[in-house]
Amino acid sequence: PDAVIVSDYGKGLITQELMDQARRVFLKPGRILAVDPKVRNFSLYRKVNVITPNHKEAALGSGIAVDSDASLIQAGWKIIEDLDCDAVVITRGEKGMTIFEKGAQPEHIPTVAREVYDVTGAGDTVIAILTMARAAGLSRREAAVLANFAAGVVVGEVGTSAVTAEALKDIVRQDPPSRF
Repeated sequence: PDAVIVSDYGKGLITQELMDQARRVFLKPGRILAVDPKVRNFSLYRKVNVITPNHKEAALGSGIAVDSDASLIQAGWKIIEDLDCDAVVITRGEKGMTIFEKGAQPEHIPTVAREVYDVTGAGDTVIAILTMARAAGLSRREAAVLANFAAGVVVGEVGTSAVTAEALKDIVRQDPPSRF
């Protein structure tokens, strides 16, 4: 595969051995190793292409209390430094997401959710669409914008839901890609 997502639900499956093997197999040019983390396992996620903590996980994982944009920026850079990963995308709920990438300034992507009914699955949606879009050749920013659109669809539903290609196309048409 061109991309692999390690989605850690904190059930004990994600181990050092698993992550070492994933890095050996997937950290090659043209492949993506993406992680949706749990804080207690942060040290396992070294040298991945992208990690997508929410703002609470970023605070705990970095050891920096995130209570402002400035402290969020410090936390994002600390995660990149500590984990030696290529990028960190911190999801921030109603505040959107912030992308940290080695060698670039942090970039904020505002939320596109219109009405929030249930945030269940929003993080899963972000990592899935972000990774798929990167594998398809979109830039990190473009992939994050698309993931943000998709999360906006999912949080507008009650209960766990999946965004369809048609729903994603519709929401992008409603809010044209000037954000890309």
